Amino acid sequence: MTVLSDADEQSLRLRGILLMIVAGLCFSALDTCAKLLVAEFAAIQVVFVRFLGHLLLTVGGVGPRNLPSVWRTKRPVLMIVRGLLLFGSTLGNFMALRYLALSETVSIFFSSPFLVAIIAGPILGEWIGPRRWAAVLFGFAGVLVVTQPGTAGFHWAALYSISASCCYALYAIVTRILAATDSNRAQQFYASLVGTLAFLPAMPFVWVWPQDLLSVALMAGTGVFGFVGHGFLITAHRYAPAAILSPFVYVQIIWMTLFGFAVFGHVPTTANLLGAGIVVASGLYLLFRERAVKAPQ
Repeated sequence: MTVLSDADEQSLRLRGILLMIVAGLCFSALDTCAKLLVAEFAAIQVVFVRFLGHLLLTVGGVGPRNLPSVWRTKRPVLMIVRGLLLFGSTLGNFMALRYLALSETVSIFFSSPFLVAIIAGPILGEWIGPRRWAAVLFGFAGVLVVTQPGTAGFHWAALYSISASCCYALYAIVTRILAATDSNRAQQFYASLVGTLAFLPAMPFVWVWPQDLLSVALMAGTGVFGFVGHGFLITAHRYAPAAILSPFVYVQIIWMTLFGFAVFGHVPTTANLLGAGIVVASGLYLLFRERAVKAPQ
């Protein structure tokens, strides 16, 4: 067993952090491609192309000889449920992107850690204390600042983002359950396979062939950025612990805001910035408390 020096360990952790930030960049580019596409194509078609591209790249990366080892799973039903939750989350997010700015959708979507903290108790037995409950409520207040329900600033499409967050929170819980029995490669394969098969029956009714190279490139980009982003995400966790990497997930809000401004000319409002800041602060506190609680154990 190789013992790393402090300098080597810090170097590996820095590499993991950089990969985490680049993964967020890939996911932001994916959402940017999707937002451009849903203005012309049905959201279901864009989601199908995204999962199909991811599936083809996953199969190509694994290789035909290694496929039997990837599709073997000890919990097939749970794998299918996980895949259905992921495509539900993706569909809700893409439908929201047709109407909302990138910075708005990502701010709402990052409420999923608060939902995970709530439902992890009854499902996983991981109950949270009063301090983390306060952080959850504070985080949801940030989501309310972004969505502004009951005011002229509220857009009904925010409900799509909220449903996407709910699906993703359940997806995260199922992923944690499957982590004890199935590999990352198997989970990636089944997630892309289930998403592709779920949307396949609807394609004859909604499919529209792209008429220009830009649309083709954007469709290819949804699959490539999703596949590469997940690859960076998995690799990052090989170099650094999740507790170190988790706070850097929120860097994606910066990427999404920059893409929104550069591509669509969206300037975030004061409410967007304030709400996003509250969501990030609450999420970081939840991570801090989780580390503090688990440290004695």
